[in-house]
Amino acid sequence: MTRERSRRRLRRRSRNALIAASLTALSLTASGCVVVHGERVRLPAATRAEAAKALSAFTDAYNKADKAYDSSLDAPYVTGPLADIDAARLKAGHANSPSGNANHTPLKLTDAKFTIPRKAGWPRWFVADARGNKGGDFRWLLVFTRDGLGERWRVAYLTLAAPGSVPKFTTDGDGWAEAVPADAARLAVPPQELSRTYTAFLQTGGKGFADGRNTSGLRADRRKAAKRPGLVRQFIDEPLTHGDYAPLALRTADGGALVFFSTHHYEKQTAAAGAAVPAPNKDVRALTKGEVKQSLTLESIANQVAVDPVGSAPVQVLGRVQGLTAAEGE
Repeated sequence: MTRERSRRRLRRRSRNALIAASLTALSLTASGCVVVHGERVRLPAATRAEAAKALSAFTDAYNKADKAYDSSLDAPYVTGPLADIDAARLKAGHANSPSGNANHTPLKLTDAKFTIPRKAGWPRWFVADARGNKGGDFRWLLVFTRDGLGERWRVAYLTLAAPGSVPKFTTDGDGWAEAVPADAARLAVPPQELSRTYTAFLQTGGKGFADGRNTSGLRADRRKAAKRPGLVRQFIDEPLTHGDYAPLALRTADGGALVFFSTHHYEKQTAAAGAAVPAPNKDVRALTKGEVKQSLTLESIANQVAVDPVGSAPVQVLGRVQGLTAAEGE
């Protein structure tokens, strides 16, 4: 076989392979069997029906766990900061009431509104904004997340916000929202830096956050607590930014972002010689290791929701839920 005939045969094979691939792709398209790579294509995180189903499943599991004081009943439906807070709460409840929660009132979430971003890659997530029968008039904000199609939707963030305080979101023609990257520029604080910036503010103050109960008010409460005679209170605040604790943000209509983020906190209470640490309540005692003689260290996780504006305006923390996760006596 000559070299020229070999070249012609190779060109013919390549052309035939290309035609076959094109026909296969055409066949798949015509039949509706098209593979879409979610890691590269911007898709809605969920349908609205799926979001409503996820909210119902979470509420059912949450109520069963709360009634029985059994964290195994809702553990598959929570993750991140909420999982830590919820597991500790149920552990303390079970320790003090092994037969279950005699004061259980089922949580009911109504008037649910779903904000679902269109995005590529994982995790996928969406926000449910609902009216609860607990917490007064505050709206319940729940962030559902999952890392793959085969996984269950889990709630990572659960915070409360005053009615009317949640801003409007940017949406496209189909009503899908826009997820804001963690390193987004032009915001007062990039979402990935918000946990670090907030914990630094709690330690030293500053002008980066608007006054409110979760910012200047929290610092004022700490200063007041530190003035108790015979007792030293020390606070350590640490950012949480990775994995299930990573911030999640939605673009608001004014170009800013609504950001959900996590933080980690310690409070150490040390009594002066001859004085005593205030006696912890039964729920704290249930989570305490060691004997409280001279000091008690409280460990907690918090999740916050904040409006992160464009430019240099201060960040406004709309809501914050902090829960004790462990304690140690010395």
